Amino acid sequence: MTTTNFAGLARADVEALDANDPLRGLRDAFHVPDGLLYLDGNSLGPMAHRVRERVRKAVEQEWADGLIGSWNDAGWVDLPRRVGAKIARLVGAPPESVVATDSTSVNLFKVLAAALQLSPERRVIVSERSNFPTDLYMAEGIASLAGRGHELRLVDDPAEIPAALDERVAVLMLTHVSYRTGLIHDMADLTRRAHDCGALTIWDLAHSAGALPVDLEGADADFAIGCGYKYLNGGPGAPAFLYVAPGLQARATQPLSGWFGHAAPFAFDSGYRPADGIDRFLTGTPGVISMSALDAALDIFDAVDMAALRTKSVALCELFLAQVEARCGEFGVSLVSPRDADRRGSQVSFAHPNAYAVMQALIARRVVGDFRAPDILRFGFTPLYTRYTDAFDAAAVMHEVLASGEWERPEFNVRRAVT
Repeated sequence: MTTTNFAGLARADVEALDANDPLRGLRDAFHVPDGLLYLDGNSLGPMAHRVRERVRKAVEQEWADGLIGSWNDAGWVDLPRRVGAKIARLVGAPPESVVATDSTSVNLFKVLAAALQLSPERRVIVSERSNFPTDLYMAEGIASLAGRGHELRLVDDPAEIPAALDERVAVLMLTHVSYRTGLIHDMADLTRRAHDCGALTIWDLAHSAGALPVDLEGADADFAIGCGYKYLNGGPGAPAFLYVAPGLQARATQPLSGWFGHAAPFAFDSGYRPADGIDRFLTGTPGVISMSALDAALDIFDAVDMAALRTKSVALCELFLAQVEARCGEFGVSLVSPRDADRRGSQVSFAHPNAYAVMQALIARRVVGDFRAPDILRFGFTPLYTRYTDAFDAAAVMHEVLASGEWERPEFNVRRAVT
């Protein structure tokens, strides 16, 4: 179907899409409150039913009864590698090259430090001004900490990235799918360009992992990071993950040399010796309960073909995009996501002069997307549980909110701390 076809669909047509959806049964694996059109899984995924049971087991059996013995008997000590191997399948990486640990920001600090140490004569980190702020903050912090004249070089337009790569660049640091617009970078092409000038690459997969097929190994990527609470549905503050290319693992070292990254953590040596392989990127003791929740959530992907997931993702986004433009274009809504589905992740973003108030009015109507400053209405589409009727109905509610001027109510224009 084309966008024009989607614009002309009636609700009965959309119900038929749901009835014929090969992934429709996966929605039953999640707790999605009745009557809620949840289009914010790119901020926080909903809870899978199996997570409730897994966390209960971890708390009531493994911790309460097993106590310290559960590090071995329940396999707690292996959770970072076991969870990492499950994520590896989703991001096109060998199982032994991904580990689940810490937060996305902490993992970025680790891999960026490792990349800079591998290129000590180079002083430039290239990224986008529109990259997620925490990535830029971490780069600023590590450049300052290095104290050797490191520079964070930011481009304003993705088309400027190749020209920013030269013999002074140590690292190209990009988010694969833009958190604001959903633009997908060509990972293989930009990695090749970075390598051609002698630089390494770091890819943030926060809006990619679990949302669309990723091929880190095929793209020859050097490092990657990502979070566990968006499309992987691991829960608020779920452990993040990191990837180090197998060919770099023996040479790459990271500065947060905690005991879980030691070659023999239970020898309790006074000096640090990094573990072999990906384990050297571990730091401290993992959060077992949150790691168990993520572990259970990832099991849902065992039955998911990522190509089929991507096909549905594109169709959901195309349907929503077409319906919003057909219904809401006259009310000041404009597309900021790429129109070409091949260049867009699993989200659709629109600009509106009063985006914050419009989003608050939508949420009051139980259509949950999110606002991104200064003027972006962002909607995430997670094919595991999002239905075609959800996309269709959300566009209809958005039209009602805009056409009626409902968003102008005072309560929708008061900014809250978390938006």
